[in-house]
Amino acid sequence: MRRPIGQDRIAQQAKKLLEQCSIHRPPVKIEVIARHLGAEIRYEPFDDDVSGVLYRDYHNTIIGVNSLHHPNRQRFTIAHEIGHLVLHEMEIHVDKGYRVALRNSVSSRAVDPAEIDANRFAAELLMPERFLERDVRLFLHDVEDDTELKDLAYKYRVSTQALAYRLGNLGLFA
Repeated sequence: MRRPIGQDRIAQQAKKLLEQCSIHRPPVKIEVIARHLGAEIRYEPFDDDVSGVLYRDYHNTIIGVNSLHHPNRQRFTIAHEIGHLVLHEMEIHVDKGYRVALRNSVSSRAVDPAEIDANRFAAELLMPERFLERDVRLFLHDVEDDTELKDLAYKYRVSTQALAYRLGNLGLFA
């Protein structure tokens, strides 16, 4: 079994995509990035344990997203599948109920290195460190104020839990 890709490489790949797509503030326009990579997004009502699917051949790249899931989860799924697209050589990949394992301590216990990579990539893409550093200074004055955290999560169009994990990983939230 291969090892997960280093966090620095994942961050560089996400940053490169954001720059190529001229995305400089949240919320990250994930559909623009998918189109930039030549991927078509299709929303379908999958079983609840299927979050997303990546299909790629010589002519097509399709990201299938569970249309029954919350829009924030759909965004994370698209970013996750883009992670597989950018980081891994695979033709068909089905993500069944993956956990949003953003913390290093949680990710290190995951079984599949490709899933660890894709989750880290999705977090880097949707919640870039440089965006968060600025916004935490501007908008998050009281780490115990749930309203401020919810407002910031809303700005990024991610779940409050995903944002809290990301801020914790970056040392921006204790």
